[in-house]
Amino acid sequence: MKYAICQTVKIVDMNEEIMAEVLFDHGEHEAPALSIGCSVVSYQLGLKEFEVVYDKREGKQERFKVIDIEFDLLKKPAITRVFLEPVTLIVGQHDIGQL
Repeated sequence: MKYAICQTVKIVDMNEEIMAEVLFDHGEHEAPALSIGCSVVSYQLGLKEFEVVYDKREGKQERFKVIDIEFDLLKKPAITRVFLEPVTLIVGQHDIGQL
């Protein structure tokens, strides 16, 4: 089955003031049946300026739990979105610079 994988990312400053909240798109992936509570392994997320990107440096993998699965029947064909647990990134701490 094809899934669109999404994750809410909150971007905060050093004082934990919310600067932005975005929905990061991990893309569409073919996978066997997923369920709430299962885990997805992906790259860690980081910031490049104020844009959320994958941190593809060595050893920067992370496991995320599936917290919700949405079937959008209003779209043709229907879309299945999988939502991963939200993450918070701190400007200055999660900057990955140039890749």
